[in-house]
Parts: sequence; structure tokens; C-alpha cells
Amino acid sequence: MTRRGWALFVAMAIIWGIPYLLIKIAVGELTPASLVLLRTAIGAALLLPVAAARGWLRPLLPYWPWVLAYTVVEVSLPWFLLSDAERRLSSSLTGLIIAAVPLIGAVLQQLTRGDDGLDRRRVAGLLVGLTGVAVLLGLNVTFRDLGAVSEVGLVALGYATGPIIIARRLPNLPAVGVVAASLALTAVLYAPLALPQLPRALPSGQVLLALLILGVVCTALAFLLFFALIGEVGPVRATVITYFNPAVALVLGVALLHEPFTLGAVVGFSLILLGSVLATRRTSALAGSAAVPSSSPWGAAARDTRERRRRARGSGR
Repeated sequence: MTRRGWALFVAMAIIWGIPYLLIKIAVGELTPASLVLLRTAIGAALLLPVAAARGWLRPLLPYWPWVLAYTVVEVSLPWFLLSDAERRLSSSLTGLIIAAVPLIGAVLQQLTRGDDGLDRRRVAGLLVGLTGVAVLLGLNVTFRDLGAVSEVGLVALGYATGPIIIARRLPNLPAVGVVAASLALTAVLYAPLALPQLPRALPSGQVLLALLILGVVCTALAFLLFFALIGEVGPVRATVITYFNPAVALVLGVALLHEPFTLGAVVGFSLILLGSVLATRRTSALAGSAAVPSSSPWGAAARDTRERRRRARGSGR
């Protein structure tokens, strides 16, 4: 991997690890619906002009039902549930539960016959990972937390489903166009519900800063950097950041919000990480926002970047 590739990789591992901390801060003064509205509106305001100027929105029109489905399972519903759950769960625990997304992705791939089946290593990975989930929840979750944990579980399911829609129903569409449209659709869907819930007084500076970082850095900039990372290292290697994001969430929650650092968190996350690596070893389309099958727009981004480099070398630049 080049220095640029490493820089992009580290940046993305951090950028997609900090939303859990920022959401925890923001929901102290904003309702989940208003937080989703403001975050997606900021991201859409930054990405939509780029997508429109480059003609990346029009190709989406024939596929609007699937773009809407992707929006629901990857953005609008997960971001609301995540925000609501973090009113009761710590940001670090939420991030660690999301670490199970690759495991869910592996199961969905098998159930939908999207891969080459389960071998012993992948079965072992699923068992190890599920054991890690059991340890994490058993040692860190009480009965009154079950509702919030269920919400995060639905988030993980959505994050695992989104890439399958991308790979099988939205192949070769412009990546930035898909993301920009999803953010804009979410903002429109939430506006009637969230606008009446906006606080009458200006939120605190801490919340405003968290909201700004969420919308600009963790949403708009994050996707642009992720596409650059794919172009640099390829779609499959780029998915490795999925394994580092929850660790970043854990460290930030403990260091900045003084959330508990428990044995269950360490053991559970270690087992989930090991199980995810084993279970997804041969799967190219997996979990979460970081899942990028080679036939998807993310894979197309990598091919486009390589093609531009070949042309540049051929022209002597």
C-alpha cells in the first residue's frame, strides 16, 4: 500500500469511528429525528451540487425504488435508531455491537446465495463471532437496555443489507450520486417530523460542533475519502476499515466521555473481530457502509481511478 493509501486508510478508520461519540453528545440536546435531519441535510447540501454538476443523478432515475430501499436500510432508518439507542447506551458499547455487522453480512450472503458457500473456516468464524456478541451483551447489558440493544441490532442488519442492494440492484451507478440522493431523500422524509422538534434556543457550542463534524466530516467528506481509498487500494482491501471503526469508538468513548472500560468489551470485541475476519475471508461484498463489492459503484470508482492513471501515464503527465 502506498503512503497515500495508508493515509486514507487511517483517516477513514478514525472518521467512521467517531460518529458514535458525536451522536452521544448531540442527542443530549437534539431529538433523534432532528439530528438525522440536520446531519443528512448538511451532507446533501455538500454532495448534491457535485453529483448534479457531473450528471450523476439522472442515471439513478430508472432505479428509484431500489435507491429508496437502499436509503431506508442504510441511512434513514439506521441513523434514527442509532441516535435513539444512544440516549440509553454508551457510545462505546453501541460501536462494539455494530462490530458484528460483517458477521450478519456473511449470513445474509449465504441465505441469499450470494457467495460460494460456507467452509469450515467461515463456520468457525461465525461461531467465534457470535460467541463474542454473547460475551459483549452478557457482561455489559442489563434487562432495561434490551430495547436499545434491539435498535442497534436492526441498525447492524440494515448496514449489512445495504451493500447487497448496491451489488445486485444498483450496479455501476455513480457512487456519489447514490449517496447524495440517499442523504437528500432522508432529509426530505424526516423534515415533516423533525422540523417541529428542533430546539427553540440555539444548542450549545459542543452540540453544534458535534453536528457540524457529523455532517461535514463523517458524512460528506467521509464518502469522498472512501471513494479515493477504493481507487487507491481496491474495494476488497478497503473493507478492512470495518474492523477498526468499533475500536476507535471504544477508545474515544472511554477517553472523552469516561465510559466504562470493561472486560466484557475487550473479550467480546476481540472475539467479534476474529470471527469477522474468518467469516468474511472469501466474501467481497460485506457489511456496513464500508462494504464494497467489485461490481458496485464503489468497485466502479476503483476501475475509473485506475483508468485515469493509465491515461495519465500514456500522455506523459
